[in-house]
Amino acid sequence: MFGTLMLLAGPTLGFRLLGLLGVSRFASWRTSAAHGLAVMLVATATAHFAPRGMGMMPGHDDMAAMVPPVVPFPRVMVYLTGVLELAGAVGLVRTRTRTAAGIGLAVLFVLMFPANVYAAVEDIPFNGDPATPLWFRVPEQLVFITVSLWAATAARDTTRRPWPGVIRRGTDDTAVARR
Repeated sequence: MFGTLMLLAGPTLGFRLLGLLGVSRFASWRTSAAHGLAVMLVATATAHFAPRGMGMMPGHDDMAAMVPPVVPFPRVMVYLTGVLELAGAVGLVRTRTRTAAGIGLAVLFVLMFPANVYAAVEDIPFNGDPATPLWFRVPEQLVFITVSLWAATAARDTTRRPWPGVIRRGTDDTAVARR
């Protein structure tokens, strides 16, 4: 039940530790969380393509079973969401695409939420384990949405440079600004 959250928390803490050890890429919690979410998404996305019983994650058939009956082509939807999760993971690790990826993933998590509710209510097992209860799925999904949106702002964590109008006269910056 806590496996997916650990797939987020463990790498996030690991990346932040690297930041504390001097790796500048992971100097902020937001960037570390973005990379942690990317690691989690790679793990969960591979389950969308894997046969049943491959490791601790559910397989493609398990995921297709959790798609509500009102959604057409459940097996195709599982492949599609797997591709979108992988694309989101790639987008999160690149600073230029992090904002779009974070927002896109938040939307994806909202769109996939009915499948999580359906799986909990209908007691659909994953990889032979009992279904994750709704009381856990709802806050878990909110964590993923929140981290996605928080990571979306990580691209703005750069230091600001002064506008040319605030360059002081008589400094070396003045000569550079005149060129």
